[in-house]
Amino acid sequence: MSAYLMRPSVGLQHVRQRVLVIAITLAFGVQGIAAQPAPPATSGALRLSRLFGDGIVLQRRKPIAVWGWAPAGAQITIAFQGRTTRATSNRNGSWMAKLPASEAGGPFELTVRAGDAHVDLHNVLVGDVWIASGQSNMEFTVSQGNNAAQEIAAANDSLIRQFKVPDSWSNDPQNDLVGGSWTPADRQHVGDFSAVAYFFARELRKSTKVPIGIVNTTWGGSNIETWIGRGAQHISDSAWTALLRAEEARLEQTRAALRAKLGGLPTKDPGLMNGVAVWADPSLDDSGWSDMPVPSYWEDHGYTGMDGVAWYRVAFDATDAERRDGATLSIAAIDDDDIAWINGAEIGRTVGYNVARAYRIPSNALRAGRNVLAVRVSDGGGGGGINGAVSIAFGSGAPRSLAGVWKFKVGEVSFQLDGQQINKVPSVLYNRMLHPILPSTIMGVIWYQGESNANNLQQAAAYRDQFRTLITSWRREWDSGRDMFPFLWVQLPNFGTPDTVPPTAAAWATQRESMTAALSLPKTGQAIAIDVGDADNIHPRNKQDVGLRLALVARKVAYGEHIVASGPAYRSHSIRGDTIAVTFDTIGSGLASHLTNGRVGGFEIAGADRHFVWAEAEIVGNTVRVWSDRVNNPIAVRYAWANNPDRASLFNREGLPAAPFRTDRW
Repeated sequence: MSAYLMRPSVGLQHVRQRVLVIAITLAFGVQGIAAQPAPPATSGALRLSRLFGDGIVLQRRKPIAVWGWAPAGAQITIAFQGRTTRATSNRNGSWMAKLPASEAGGPFELTVRAGDAHVDLHNVLVGDVWIASGQSNMEFTVSQGNNAAQEIAAANDSLIRQFKVPDSWSNDPQNDLVGGSWTPADRQHVGDFSAVAYFFARELRKSTKVPIGIVNTTWGGSNIETWIGRGAQHISDSAWTALLRAEEARLEQTRAALRAKLGGLPTKDPGLMNGVAVWADPSLDDSGWSDMPVPSYWEDHGYTGMDGVAWYRVAFDATDAERRDGATLSIAAIDDDDIAWINGAEIGRTVGYNVARAYRIPSNALRAGRNVLAVRVSDGGGGGGINGAVSIAFGSGAPRSLAGVWKFKVGEVSFQLDGQQINKVPSVLYNRMLHPILPSTIMGVIWYQGESNANNLQQAAAYRDQFRTLITSWRREWDSGRDMFPFLWVQLPNFGTPDTVPPTAAAWATQRESMTAALSLPKTGQAIAIDVGDADNIHPRNKQDVGLRLALVARKVAYGEHIVASGPAYRSHSIRGDTIAVTFDTIGSGLASHLTNGRVGGFEIAGADRHFVWAEAEIVGNTVRVWSDRVNNPIAVRYAWANNPDRASLFNREGLPAAPFRTDRW
């Protein structure tokens, strides 16, 4: 597993935002943004939080917070649904009012006045507002996922709306966002929605029948500590100063290392000059180019922190018969954008990281014998390169893998996000992307993050306390702690090469355990995803099942429905000779296995020697009986305890997977 885990994605918004200037200078008091700020809802000296705009969804059945800024001492009047609420701005010019609780409905108008100034908000809905936060698997858009074209074509629900908080950061807590706007879940906009949040909202709409608003505050590759305030993490002023200085030093070290490796930092790509793809020419001598494994990220091979443009070339042979049939080039993922050529002829281009490419190659572009594929990759931040499987299929034949060592040459270097590290600095995303919305009235939070905190066992174990701190501090700080809202999350999916023997250590398994520990907090819930991940892709495309499972958890935890919302969860075990019997909670209408031989996969047991082996397991009523001929006196059992627990097959009859667990604490 790459040490560069989850740095590849800056976030899906970067596809449209890379052309924007990004300042990542960590000097005191300097703030950074990854998107140009949208104008706030304003009328002269009267201004509302940027969260308030046309199309906003307000929370039902709770007093609704509305806030903004005006001249000190200004009398503020808010009119909504025929009722008027008043407030007075303080000496700093800030003001806040609480509108009376309202039932779901709309569209309505909301007007805020201060003297002659007024701000009018149109098409306002009242329903349930959910905060969607985390890293790239929450930021991952509908357009990137399974059946994207069909999902986008079918989207026609203007009562589901999203507000995307732009990627932004600050050293100090800020009172307002840098931009953002509300958009409806229609064909024009839903492709840019968080896929998990959209499918979550779509399922909730079926049961709640009310508008759903999603505030999408996510940044791909971010660590959990960047989403927690300094105070909650007990970071002193001196420690904060030292941290910032260390980050400045790291940035300069990154630049210096690349200068030394490349002999300079090219700023204009010589491979593509005046529209001519010079480096795609099949006759080009690329023997002096570097070697680069494909698939991989270039950061994993000596190009740490590099954003910009790089070229890849590989040669393959084709028979004359294959040439006549034409071919299809398939690339599972590229980070970020690409243009591809065969023998100097362009065959396709794509904007967007983690998007599967399928480029049709006409027969007249191919040659009998040697062919040269060239791919120009542009990366705007975080990981870069051809990071997915590459294959070519001639006619209707089977795909031929092109994985291996390709030729590689850097064309252009930039440092738009300086190695994608800013979103790992403690508190800086909290300060700019969360703190400004803490006054808002919400239904709850859905969270999908942790990959960036599972690079090793120490990180994964530390996540237990960090996750608990995040949940409790958000609840304490949100609206002054008056509402202990539901907090729901997605446990990490399966990822990486499956183990042939039970692993002695597994960071992702430990991280899942750290998340599960937070279930001891009230009004929490988790969706298990160990069966819908992708061994080869850290961004699995099946977000429909993830959204559905989160919605089931929400229906139980947040809405109080008496439903089966999750799969079997470990309750207890007993040892009977050479067998361990495991009992479970939330079995629904009964236990089930996806294996056809009546057995259950994914279990392992160990004796006093602490050496785990794969175990046999079978369902006996509401219990799973586990044993192995290699362990006569078992004392511990584990289930799905791996980065990619591909053997796991235990579900309930409702089709929800069992949660990973272990009985030891070794």
